[in-house]
Amino acid sequence: MATQRYSVTPHPIETLLTWVKSGDIAIPEIQRPFVWEATKVRNLLDSLYQGFPVGYLIAWRNPTVKLKDGSSAAGKRILIDGQQRVTALMAALLGMEVLTKDYERTRIRIAFNPQAEEPCFEVSNPAIEKNPVWIPDISVLFAPESGLLSQTNAYIKRNPEADPDRIGRILERLLKIVYNHVGLIELAEDLDIETVTEIFIRVNSAGKELSQADFAMSKIAVNETFGGNTLRKAIDYFCHLAVAPEFFAQIERVDPAFAQSEFFPQMRWIKDVNDDLYDPTYTDMLRVAFTSQFGRGKLQDLVALLSGRNFVTKQYEESIAEESFAKLKQGVLAFINKTHFDRITMILRSAGFVTSDLIRSRNAVNFAYILYLRGRHENLHAPDIESLVRRWFAMSILTGRYSGSPETAFDLDIRQIDSQGLKTYAEAVIENELPTTFWTGMLPQLMDTSSAMSPYFIAYQAAQARLGDRGFLSSDITVRDLLLNRGDKHHVFPRKHLQRGGASRSSYNQIANFVMAQSEINIAIGDKAPEIYFAELREQVNGGPKRYGGITDPAELRANLVMNCLPTSLLDGEPLDYDAFLVERRRLMAEKIRQWVEVL
Repeated sequence: MATQRYSVTPHPIETLLTWVKSGDIAIPEIQRPFVWEATKVRNLLDSLYQGFPVGYLIAWRNPTVKLKDGSSAAGKRILIDGQQRVTALMAALLGMEVLTKDYERTRIRIAFNPQAEEPCFEVSNPAIEKNPVWIPDISVLFAPESGLLSQTNAYIKRNPEADPDRIGRILERLLKIVYNHVGLIELAEDLDIETVTEIFIRVNSAGKELSQADFAMSKIAVNETFGGNTLRKAIDYFCHLAVAPEFFAQIERVDPAFAQSEFFPQMRWIKDVNDDLYDPTYTDMLRVAFTSQFGRGKLQDLVALLSGRNFVTKQYEESIAEESFAKLKQGVLAFINKTHFDRITMILRSAGFVTSDLIRSRNAVNFAYILYLRGRHENLHAPDIESLVRRWFAMSILTGRYSGSPETAFDLDIRQIDSQGLKTYAEAVIENELPTTFWTGMLPQLMDTSSAMSPYFIAYQAAQARLGDRGFLSSDITVRDLLLNRGDKHHVFPRKHLQRGGASRSSYNQIANFVMAQSEINIAIGDKAPEIYFAELREQVNGGPKRYGGITDPAELRANLVMNCLPTSLLDGEPLDYDAFLVERRRLMAEKIRQWVEVL
């Protein structure tokens, strides 16, 4: 018979709130934005008032750690599910302020009408505050100094026509919701993350699935001894600033304590940046900071190390937790360093990934950043780091290296880098993953797809941007210009033309049928059959009217087709076979991508 790895105990809401206030149960999200709408808080209170169940809470106890003096300290329970519900109750019943998505502190006031039928709860507003039949903020009823009799008398004074006995009974019923029981599932301290995650999913299948990064952030947030609570804010604030740099001034105003920390001046630079090429999430930052500093790729190891786990003795030691927090802090500081962040985005752009639309694998970017930081750590020459990171990023995009099980791939790669050295390992992997047969055999086959988000089409566009190619039939405008200004993806064989022949969507939207073109050229071609508009192009470069772009020289036209990987046979006036065209164009596009990787 399997050993039960958890306990389930019903507790009054009053007890749970007391535990949270005293720190017996830690809510790691307490200093993060409250994501519930006020109406959801209202609905929660109404459910409690009606006596309905409001779901289980799940707590995971930190392991007991061995202190430096040899004694042991019992672990704190971390609430990993139910954070929003408990925060909502503290806000509505105890008058606690919550943080908005803009990190502004605010009150959520829930009003109660003891004379109403249903519903009797509402989110407070100016009209309700002026209406005497409403109690505009129920937290006043739950205040320690408040009494049922005095509150009843105060209400009757405002509403003399109301029945005092009935009002008293209803207010008493409201006050008793704190005695409603909620089930608390306490998970054993020795459970691993995978098991905890599985339990979470099974118990709360309708809720947000917790990731290992979520667990790591929870561990960080509740640790005040080694500065985890401030570190957590640094991670959250930087990620928020990356998408909303104007938020910087608010940090100084709403969180002066953090503004005095060593992190704040290190992220000051981002307030002047409006660049969305790489807007990291907390998961991205944790992956990069942890993997680059610890030489490990699995975030479950970070959770264990932050708990103080000794992987040799299987025990938990305070000294290991302290060291792990210090190393993670250095990793975070390295991540948010202006020079480092500027360099990784510069490297990506120099590879041709000039817009965020071309960044489709966040984990590939994350490992590229790890490689950059490790290259600096190994004191490699800057140009060598840049070239290595560019080629590794291109390789990982083309092979989907981090698309399946990224943590396993991260772990393998970083351990081999530690063992062999960055340059030796990276060069060997790139050569092995991208042999000659990849370009001539595998890649053209992989490009038989109609997904515009295909990594191969993304790589092709980056290749054109890096190599300075001009847009289809453009004499001056480059693909880079078109990507930066959202130029058109034009069908070489126009969509409507192929549809008239019975072609399916997956056929006419093949990536080998796309070129980057100026919108006016795209519009001018319209749905003309390619043999028609290519015949008109032959006329154009031989003194005829200019219909498509500004190219008037036959050699320049052929050069434009070559740089756009289009067979020059399109100009020969022969009947054009679409399937044969796709096969040849895939071969040419694969060759373009090979040339790109070689110059990175």
